[in-house]
Amino acid sequence: MTVYGVLALQGDWAAHTEMLRGLGADVCAVRTASELSAVSALVVPGGESSAMLRLMEPENLLHKISDRIRAGMAVLATCAGVILLAEGVDPPQTSMGALGIDVVRNAYGRQVYSTIAEIQVSDELGAPPILPGVFIRAPRIARLGGDVEVLGRWRGDPVLIRQGCILGATFHPELTNDRRVHQHFLRMGEKAHV
Repeated sequence: MTVYGVLALQGDWAAHTEMLRGLGADVCAVRTASELSAVSALVVPGGESSAMLRLMEPENLLHKISDRIRAGMAVLATCAGVILLAEGVDPPQTSMGALGIDVVRNAYGRQVYSTIAEIQVSDELGAPPILPGVFIRAPRIARLGGDVEVLGRWRGDPVLIRQGCILGATFHPELTNDRRVHQHFLRMGEKAHV
């Protein structure tokens, strides 16, 4: 059975945990390297990316997660999680370089400009073709690598993407009642088995 971890250092990791458990997944919090080694798939949630980097340091989690991703572990990265996985970050910041995109941090504006938007999604996510997306200080994807698939767009920008075993959302799917992003991640996790 696949065990799904949620990186529980900062951000709304509890909402991801609740969403995944509601879908019947076996879920545990990940704060240490030993907890990371016990999971088959991982959610890297939103929050504040520079704070998350500092909190990862004692357990060297940035490099350990990166190694697991390169070995094929399925990952759902949301908002700041996408920043942490991106190849390029503006303004510059340390990242894993595991996801073939460049991002601009806080590109849609400060927290006061947070919004709920209608995301146009591919048929792969099922009906309806619109998914609600909560954008809070969200990054904007400025460059897509050649093997990055776009699964959802808002205002023409890619906001839901997939590259191999990584599913990335620049918004917060855990803050709505639509469970399709997490369902898609569970399917990816079942196939990965690392």
